[in-house]
Amino acid sequence: MANASELFDLKGRVALVTGASSGLGERFAAVLAANGAAVALVARRLDRLSALKKKIEAAGGRALAIEADVLDRKAMVKAFDLAEKAFGTVTILVNNAGVAHSGRAVDLPEEEWRRVVGTNLDAVFFWAQEAARRMLAAKKAGAIVNIASVLGFGVAKGVVAYTTAKAGVVQLTKALALELAFKGVRVNAIAPGWFVTELNEEYLTGAAGAAVKREIPIGRFGEDGDLDGALLLLASDAGRYIAGATIVVDGAQSVALRG
Repeated sequence: MANASELFDLKGRVALVTGASSGLGERFAAVLAANGAAVALVARRLDRLSALKKKIEAAGGRALAIEADVLDRKAMVKAFDLAEKAFGTVTILVNNAGVAHSGRAVDLPEEEWRRVVGTNLDAVFFWAQEAARRMLAAKKAGAIVNIASVLGFGVAKGVVAYTTAKAGVVQLTKALALELAFKGVRVNAIAPGWFVTELNEEYLTGAAGAAVKREIPIGRFGEDGDLDGALLLLASDAGRYIAGATIVVDGAQSVALRG
């Protein structure tokens, strides 16, 4: 019978995390490294990735900083190539990179719609597709973890492109799992609630944020560590029979809203 440390052990695994330069992605990368995975850090801000790489290595982990825009397909292929050259086939992909927006639907420019949906949905598919192709070619089992949102299950005013894309991520996760599970590639998602990051810090620390917090039954926003368990469950052998699932981590906010 395995103990917890064995179940969640990621030694010998190679992970790639998009959007790893800040916020949730930075935390995801650090947690995977702390549990034994070699981690390829992907984002546009190389200086931040380099700083995170040093932090991970100082703690005894292994990491590689790769500058790439998730919308750039050539950069995507190069990122996987670099990760493979350094560590071997990527067997854990965390599709975390995302962008937000705000404004009325009737005022949303086409360019903004395509930027948000392209980053939050299209890129999730293409990076998952590339990871899966490589795992299958190498005949290696693995895990893909897509980062969705509670706004994939319910809507809010002013974020039509974001909520549409995140709902797409939930369905994409199911569709990919259906095709890939029997080949040993498990695809799942995490749907976080409100976590304070650089993207929303100004909003959540003001009066609007106070109103949002009152809607969360657990009484607070998400904090560092609140997603660690879900991530490790889906990335490790502890979740070896989980596929096509979306784990909601939101302090029961979506439950309260749905009733």
